[in-house]
Amino acid sequence: MALVFDIETVGEQWDALDETTQHNLSRWIKESVRDEEEYEQEMKQLGNGLGFSPLTGFIVAVGVYDTEKEKGAVYFSAPGAKLKESEKDGISYKPMREKEMLEQFWKVAAVCTEFVSFNGRSFDAPFLTIRSMVYGVKPTKDLLSNRYLSLQRGCAHIDLMDQLTFYGAARFRKSLHLFCRALGIESPKASGTTGDDVATLYKEKKYLDIARYNAGDLRATAALYKRWQETFR
Repeated sequence: MALVFDIETVGEQWDALDETTQHNLSRWIKESVRDEEEYEQEMKQLGNGLGFSPLTGFIVAVGVYDTEKEKGAVYFSAPGAKLKESEKDGISYKPMREKEMLEQFWKVAAVCTEFVSFNGRSFDAPFLTIRSMVYGVKPTKDLLSNRYLSLQRGCAHIDLMDQLTFYGAARFRKSLHLFCRALGIESPKASGTTGDDVATLYKEKKYLDIARYNAGDLRATAALYKRWQETFR
């Protein structure tokens, strides 16, 4: 079966970082900005971007979707909330801690031979791998061994961003939303929620909203994968 996977992440609070880490992350800003206003803008952008690195961020949702059964699950963080496991439209929503999310993901991955993502080679797979290392969780599949499908061994990781830009040869602007829009696929961004909103939703304790947004990404990626299969396989 082909397993679609996607994650949502949130950064640590800037003020909670130690001084050495803050200096390490921000010293280039002081050396390159022209004035105080530009410095403040760059610092704000830096703080908002901490969730893009597994060294300064953490996973708040991991989604998996079986393209054959058309069923999936989203494992999501909900600290302090009394949420129970639920199910809607073929997607199970399961609250758990980050370490448990990683353990569950690799347990599911162990029985799969084909993985599908959108930009997963650059973001999702490295993030999952490094955060697993943080907790001492051993990955069960190598999702990063080779970028090119013809050279992959053991399991295939089809990164649709790679495939649909022909490994970077196409230089047009690309995103999951733009591909979905062009191909008539319902975009998870159509509701107005984007990945940039996840940190705010997490701060507001809207954990299930994050999980549902992740489920939308899963379905959109699965639909895009189907169109890719019909065209190129």
